[in-house]
Amino acid sequence: MTKNKRHKNKYNHYTEDFRREAVRRSEDPNTSAVEVARELGIHPGQIYNWRRQYKRLSEKQFNNMNGVDYSKQESEEIRKLKREIADLKEERDFLKKAAAYFSNQNR
Repeated sequence: MTKNKRHKNKYNHYTEDFRREAVRRSEDPNTSAVEVARELGIHPGQIYNWRRQYKRLSEKQFNNMNGVDYSKQESEEIRKLKREIADLKEERDFLKKAAAYFSNQNR
């Protein structure tokens, strides 16, 4: 496995595939996280950290970098639901005004 990372500021940011592969390899009973970390040129604590995140927060954690969700499907669904909510609010407001108008007409 090659190091597939980007340099940004003074911190190294690793791709989702790189992190998944490091976790997968470290869980092999014939090797240790320390050995995998040494092979990949990273600190063993990083593998333990990724492993903990992966198990605790599920795969969704690995679709985020710097607090931004890169899961395209999730983002599209959220945008669709926000548009639908806005449309429903607009329709509700119109119906409230129409009900008030017709209520006044009947008096």
